Amino acid sequence: QVQLVESGGGLVQAGGSLRLSCAASGRTFSSYAMAWFRQAPGKEREFVTAITWSGGSSRYADSVKGRFSISRDNAKKTVYLQMNSLKPEDAAVYLCAATTGWSTRVRDYDYWGQGTQVTVSS
Repeated sequence: QVQLVESGGGLVQAGGSLRLSCAASGRTFSSYAMAWFRQAPGKEREFVTAITWSGGSSRYADSVKGRFSISRDNAKKTVYLQMNSLKPEDAAVYLCAATTGWSTRVRDYDYWGQGTQVTVSS
């Protein structure tokens, strides 16, 4: 089992940057692909980015390509989301999630954090 705790959210001006972290507990962190999703008020949870267990491959939603970057440190059991050139439409609660597979679908993720709020002012 994996427990996930996100941090690093906050208020940033449009064009600014934030770095989110997701700390995991549990012995088998390196066995899981990790992802970031986000959910804005009144909207469905949407895929942002994912990274394989080794960190060797990643995938991004079109809306964040070229601006966001996912990485992981298996020794620290932590996954990161570097967000640059933030836009007001990026504002949401950002959640990290873990899966034993490889997917962009919410339903395929087994473990979820509580989320961290990102607010972008225009």
